[in-house]
Amino acid sequence: MTAPTIAFIAADTAEAREAETRLLARYGKQDRQSADILVVLGGDGTMLRTLHECMSRPRPIFGMHCGTVGFLMNRFDVEDLPARLVAAKRARLHPLLMRAKDKDGKEQRALAINEVSLLRQTAQAAKIGISIDGVERLPELICDGVLMSTPAGSTAYNLSAHGPILPIGAGVLALTPISAFRPRRWRGAILPQRAEVKFTIHEPEKRPVSATADFIEIRDVREVVVTQDDSVSLTLLFDPEHHLDERILREQFLG
Repeated sequence: MTAPTIAFIAADTAEAREAETRLLARYGKQDRQSADILVVLGGDGTMLRTLHECMSRPRPIFGMHCGTVGFLMNRFDVEDLPARLVAAKRARLHPLLMRAKDKDGKEQRALAINEVSLLRQTAQAAKIGISIDGVERLPELICDGVLMSTPAGSTAYNLSAHGPILPIGAGVLALTPISAFRPRRWRGAILPQRAEVKFTIHEPEKRPVSATADFIEIRDVREVVVTQDDSVSLTLLFDPEHHLDERILREQFLG
């Protein structure tokens, strides 16, 4: 059996570049377009961008932590990388598809691996109506914003907004308000992964709202529809002792 070819992708930091140099000296250089496995060196931001860049030709991705935040990364070690890749456990991710209509009625689309977030653009609070599968569930949420998160993204912005942590295989998504003013007691919802969620912006001229899929922002939206895109499947590789399921479980018991 032929060993898989490996390409290295490093963040633009001194730590990541040094790690790349050491790995290339040990395992050689491979073009990223033809490699079987991609090894990402950096933090979660670099991993997120690499996942987006690889959506047209998904391949397994193994991250090694050489950055600030490394929830999606494994420990860095030059030794025994091929063996680690063979032993790695897989986590399959499906992104969210955001369809946003702007003030001119033009629909723009973007994919999100972590979350789709709607945020007020000015000092005025946003007023947003929420419908799920064609049924209005919240006529008006007055807030700084609201977000929908995948399980992989549930420990990122969603957790900072006091949303729930979701296990990878749970088959659910998180709908979480951001600094809700009315209704005060609404803390969000856990939705089936097949749900279609529509956000309608009220008083958009006075209370403009932007919509962001990970790092792709669309300004002055009027309506945003979010669904899970099952046509795209991404694979992350993790050392068995630090698999993503274990990290998400452990995160729920941290103070």
